[in-house]
Amino acid sequence: MLTVHHLNASRSTRVIWLLNELGLTYDIVRHQRDPDTHLAPDSLKAIHPLGKAPVLVDNEHTLCESGAIMEYILDKSESNQMRPEHGTPAYYKYLEWTHFAEGSLALPVIASVVMKMEQRQGDQAMDSYINKEIDVDFSYIDATLAEQAFFAGEEFSAADIMMTVMLDIADNIGLISTRKNIKAYLSKIHDRAAYKAAQEQG
Repeated sequence: MLTVHHLNASRSTRVIWLLNELGLTYDIVRHQRDPDTHLAPDSLKAIHPLGKAPVLVDNEHTLCESGAIMEYILDKSESNQMRPEHGTPAYYKYLEWTHFAEGSLALPVIASVVMKMEQRQGDQAMDSYINKEIDVDFSYIDATLAEQAFFAGEEFSAADIMMTVMLDIADNIGLISTRKNIKAYLSKIHDRAAYKAAQEQG
């Protein structure tokens, strides 16, 4: 049985979403952030030394990192609907966006979240760097979605799950208000039944 260790208000919702899309059976173990520090509890460290979510446990396998967990789940699934065929142009687009979500995009988005949580006076060196990265990343994303329906091409894939969670965070803090293609994309994705179920569960 697949067991997802889920942390409230975290990106581990994407693992639940993928499992729902695939119709796989799983258990959820819920962990709660400290209400004062917003940090993950020690209960997660008992599962994985990093003490972060998501963590997936499947018999002798214990995995962290969203991208690795997504690939593991896709390997376990008998369906290939969420990952393009290996070697095709769509597959390499899938790979790029799957890694982009936690590589290029995560740093400026999460840094923006943190900076909005603290009182800041004047322009600081980090601000100009983050603002530049935000503009570059979201211009690239918006232009891509102007040309194709989903991140791997014309078919929904696990890359969309990886990206949507980051885009939702960005949307919640006002980073994509002028990006019409991203906004239209999110509106479409939010109508998916598995997305709605994951939001309720997570």
